[in-house]
Amino acid sequence: MKIRVKVVPKSSRVSVSEENGWLKVRLTAAPEKGKANKQLVDVLAEYYHVSKSRVRIVSGKTSQEKIVEIEK
Repeated sequence: MKIRVKVVPKSSRVSVSEENGWLKVRLTAAPEKGKANKQLVDVLAEYYHVSKSRVRIVSGKTSQEKIVEIEK
């Protein structure tokens, strides 16, 4: 399944919510050297109850708006 994700890095807490057809994910990690992307994969794997290897960022690696594929 592919989902559209809007990432908000450097937040005070980690949270996941749905807003206007997007999954909004707040992360505590900074968007540098892939830290936010790594935390995003961790958070989505836990949220969807799948292993981290089943979560893949398809597009938008350097953008706040991403397409993420989750294999169930």
